[in-house]
Amino acid sequence: MAKMNHRTKDNAVGVFLIHLFASTQCVCWMVGLQQQHSVAAFSPQRPFQNHPAAVSSNVLRTWPHSHGVRSSSDYPTKTNIFSSSESVVTRENVFDDKQKDFTMGYLNKHHGNLLANFASAFTELGTIQSKKNAFTGGSYKIEDSTIVDFDQDSITMDVTVQIRSKEPTTERVTFPLDAYPVEGKQRQFKAQPLIPLAGEYVNPVDDFMRRVCRLCHIVGRPGDTGKIIQLGIQIGGAGVGDLKENMYLNQVPHNRYVRKYFYDMAANATLDAVIQCSKGELSNRMIMTAMFPEMNPQMDSYRIGTLLELTRSVAIKLAEQNLRVRVCVQGSMGVGIFTGIPKTLSGVSTLLQRMDWQSEEGEENEGLVGNFVNFGAVGKEHVVNAHIDSDGNPVEQDDVFLLVCPQNMLGLECSIMPTLAEMVEAAGDRPIIIINPDLVDKVSAQGQQSVRGRQDRLDFAASFQTIFHFQNIYYSGTSYFPILGAVTKFGPKLQWVAHQRRDRINNDGEVYVPALASESQPDGELIMEAFN
Repeated sequence: MAKMNHRTKDNAVGVFLIHLFASTQCVCWMVGLQQQHSVAAFSPQRPFQNHPAAVSSNVLRTWPHSHGVRSSSDYPTKTNIFSSSESVVTRENVFDDKQKDFTMGYLNKHHGNLLANFASAFTELGTIQSKKNAFTGGSYKIEDSTIVDFDQDSITMDVTVQIRSKEPTTERVTFPLDAYPVEGKQRQFKAQPLIPLAGEYVNPVDDFMRRVCRLCHIVGRPGDTGKIIQLGIQIGGAGVGDLKENMYLNQVPHNRYVRKYFYDMAANATLDAVIQCSKGELSNRMIMTAMFPEMNPQMDSYRIGTLLELTRSVAIKLAEQNLRVRVCVQGSMGVGIFTGIPKTLSGVSTLLQRMDWQSEEGEENEGLVGNFVNFGAVGKEHVVNAHIDSDGNPVEQDDVFLLVCPQNMLGLECSIMPTLAEMVEAAGDRPIIIINPDLVDKVSAQGQQSVRGRQDRLDFAASFQTIFHFQNIYYSGTSYFPILGAVTKFGPKLQWVAHQRRDRINNDGEVYVPALASESQPDGELIMEAFN
């Protein structure tokens, strides 16, 4: 009887604990659901320092706040790409039938070896292969792979496996687009970081192709990424990696529409970067590089007017969103009679203020200069915070800083780094955008810009994140002709793309064809391998 009572007591305690655990799980589930709804309804914004609304409400855009999981809200609800009729896009169906058939047909016909590498690196067949071949000397082979289905998360393939002394068999396997190398393949295939989650305005075709490009790099086939980018353009992507035809950048001066093409791209990328910075999604230290021939100071085609027009276009684009922009050009540096400014910046500060901003009374940008666009130099004393002036008038703070070509010089006290670092610190978390900088150390006396402090200077220069990049590629050691191609990055969260310039048949124009795509800036050796 005592044992029965003891067991009954234990059972009662067990039942009580089970009920308590179930109740706790229910409460946690309800709290989690409530938090999920609250996250979806609230979009946190991180204003710039001392400014509660640095970016006006008419440019703020809501981005999905998923954490590590791609949700259906990451993609548009409708699409009309590659098709004249609009079709509803779901989580599993972000491609229409024509896009899907074309993609599978192209990859199966032209990239069979790549698909076989995918099967080896990302499916359980790769693990089996590594185990069997460790003892049998390569008796287990993946002969062929074909895609039979895919969605925005995974790829399904039929893989032909050949085992020595046996008939070939076909295995159907599925692997995620965000895959890492499977067990037994980590040494052969090096893992790559995941692609950032797709935002609200990211074309699902571009997102899919970008993640496939990551897989190409993992299996050691970067040369195939250019074809993948071309495929995305062909089936209706947003044009990531697509450059304007017939720009003829070897002809100087450039056509006006070519200049405007670059101005618009740079201005749009800058605005996107400032918006993302205001939300805490991007560092406030940004770098813009535009090095087509008229913007390259190392070439005799350098045109100071193009630099000024680019700066004006970017400043006006930001000012149109009620942002107060300060355009800064570095002042004189040096000691004694050896003072001056870099040759490429000679007269730039004066010309910026005298050029036509269309801000006079009755003009398109009336009141722009002096209210939303102001001028200054590089230094902490040129960072204006909100205050009351000596006459009792309120002075608004600067929201964005555009620094035109900051660079080091030869000589004593000729490094721009200390002055630039002080300005960055004084600006707090407000965006500082440097245009075509040259932050490389120059040879100087008394150990300046030498070994001492070099790592700190390199780290500071590397802290600026690229938001826009265009730079032509030339043969090394020769003149700047002919142009081989270009390296581009058209937005703060877009990938790098190397383009190869090709002439059309019968001299009927020129095109820039994507040859390589990567998440980091590609080096020259990798680019030339892709070109060849």
